[in-house]
Amino acid sequence: MADQTNHNQAGEVAPSTVDKQAPSVAEEHAPSTDSPEATDLPTANTPDPKAANPETNPNAAKTTATPPKREKPAAKAAVGEKSAAATEEKPAAKAAKKEKAPAVEDKPFVEFIEQDYLPALQKAIAQQGVQDLQVSFAKQKVPITGFESAEECWQIIGSWKETGARQFNLYFPEEDIQGKKGFSCNEGKKPSTLESFLIDERKITLDLLVFGLVQRLDGQKWLGIN
Repeated sequence: MADQTNHNQAGEVAPSTVDKQAPSVAEEHAPSTDSPEATDLPTANTPDPKAANPETNPNAAKTTATPPKREKPAAKAAVGEKSAAATEEKPAAKAAKKEKAPAVEDKPFVEFIEQDYLPALQKAIAQQGVQDLQVSFAKQKVPITGFESAEECWQIIGSWKETGARQFNLYFPEEDIQGKKGFSCNEGKKPSTLESFLIDERKITLDLLVFGLVQRLDGQKWLGIN
């Protein structure tokens, strides 16, 4: 085998090409002693860029994906408590509505007349200047000519004590304040006409029943200074 060592003209042995390149390659990749600096030399701890690329390595994408967030159990419990509270409030509100006192007009007919209507009527007529009014409530025949054969019905009979000639009757043939009603009045003679009373009102209330009769008596000029 021939000697690979180069000789120059002076007979000295010249370094080989490998010997010339080795120091320069080492110096090029060696870090500076003045400050730390990254090099492009591969190391055992550096991951392969291709392995970390999810396009070429699907396993890398799975390991780096962010796991989905889960709702906190405490938040779910709070929502459940609010729903349960809302469900309990609804029956309570319904119970409160059911406990509302019934209107006086919903009382039984006789009870309403005796307990509510007669006292309110006497007070309203007294406010018109009539202090000697006598009022009664009875079930009897209609005292009008032509109604002798009719059945008895509930009536409110009012008269002035000092002038007994003035008398009025309010009739309830159906024993219902929402049903048909009649009115008659006379001054010393038997009444001859039976009038309809509050026939245009859809719903009769205590106030309306009082106002209607006071207005009719005032129209007869029996109240105040009449």
